[in-house]
Amino acid sequence: MRLIDCSTTIAPSPPGTPPFISTELTYNDHAHGAGQIEALFKVPPALLRNGEGWTTEIFTRFGTHDSTHVDAPWHYNSTIQGQPAETIDQLPLEWFFSDAVVLEMRHKADGDALTAAEIETELARIGYSLKPLDIVLVRTGRDAFYGQPDYMFRGPGVTAEATRWLYGQGVRVMGIDAWGWDMPLNKQAEAALARQEGGIFWAAHQVDLPYSQIERLVNLAALPPFGFKLACFPLKIQGGSAGPCRAVAVLP
Repeated sequence: MRLIDCSTTIAPSPPGTPPFISTELTYNDHAHGAGQIEALFKVPPALLRNGEGWTTEIFTRFGTHDSTHVDAPWHYNSTIQGQPAETIDQLPLEWFFSDAVVLEMRHKADGDALTAAEIETELARIGYSLKPLDIVLVRTGRDAFYGQPDYMFRGPGVTAEATRWLYGQGVRVMGIDAWGWDMPLNKQAEAALARQEGGIFWAAHQVDLPYSQIERLVNLAALPPFGFKLACFPLKIQGGSAGPCRAVAVLP
């Protein structure tokens, strides 16, 4: 088999990144580790190989949504279909290792919403029929802008109607190689404020369905349309609205 990494690297954010989406890491080197060993166990650096101790890293700022991650229903609303929404640690593992399909949507402009009809057309083009627990991945090509200041404002976005349609086919995990599953937040906000209507901002998230999204995928260009499995197990964070994941495609 062949493995293809579809996750971003977790790294310190560049200067100027807004704090609410910033990742900060402290790297402790071998000398620091040697000092810890001496302090804890009285073993001096002279008794360690090359005088070096262990290295460690500490997340000083890292949100569960700040890398390639899986959203839980709890992220969308406190209740889904009249029941308490599930957190990331409550979701079944079976959701996160399954056959996957890639939908080619690079032709869609930023803010150009993806409909159910377009998904059906693309599935017909590649000759694939969805089955329950398939993982559907939307390729927009916006991973090319990952790490750039305007990354979060790029992407077509998936409509609530298309999300409902996928859920109706038995899909429980849906992913995209853009900042978010919905169209960019600034465009949603403009439409919601202009029309003064609910159900526009964050519409696909708040569609009242117990499903998961994978956001900020990368490298979907390396995948065939189908014929592979995706492993995308999220970290088991108690009560979490999301979990960072290492999404890996498994090809024959």
